[in-house]
Amino acid sequence: MELHVVAIRTPADVNLILGQSHFIKTVEDLHEALVGSVPNIRFGIAFCESSGPALVRWSGTDPGLVDLARTTMLEVGAGHAFLVLLRDAFPINVLPAVRAVAEVCGIYCATANPVEVIVAQTEQGRGILGVVDGARSAGIETEADVAERMALLRRFGYKAG
Repeated sequence: MELHVVAIRTPADVNLILGQSHFIKTVEDLHEALVGSVPNIRFGIAFCESSGPALVRWSGTDPGLVDLARTTMLEVGAGHAFLVLLRDAFPINVLPAVRAVAEVCGIYCATANPVEVIVAQTEQGRGILGVVDGARSAGIETEADVAERMALLRRFGYKAG
């Protein structure tokens, strides 16, 4: 077995969802789930098919994000993995709909942070072992950090008061 690290490089204004699914219709069902969640959503999806022609299947509403998702997932090359790149939307806005897609088995991460995908390669193929999502923890939050976090959540409208 060989281990590989594949960086997912996105523009600063892009969030991502990396997950695993189990069926070729994942691309169409994720597309429908996303457009049904946020009006005028901009996204790109790529899905690594793991049998037959083993192609990277794709869809989306933003050609640049579609292209980035396709090239990234071709590099990852792990069967049944999918990547959703979002612009002008946050994962929290679409995760319930993504999780509700019947083919979705799990989510590795949903973030705007830099991500590294840890990929194992065997004679059979490739699989995702896990992800590195952002930076290492630098310490424990102080009371001032707690107040700042609470204010941020209220400013974004995620908490009342």
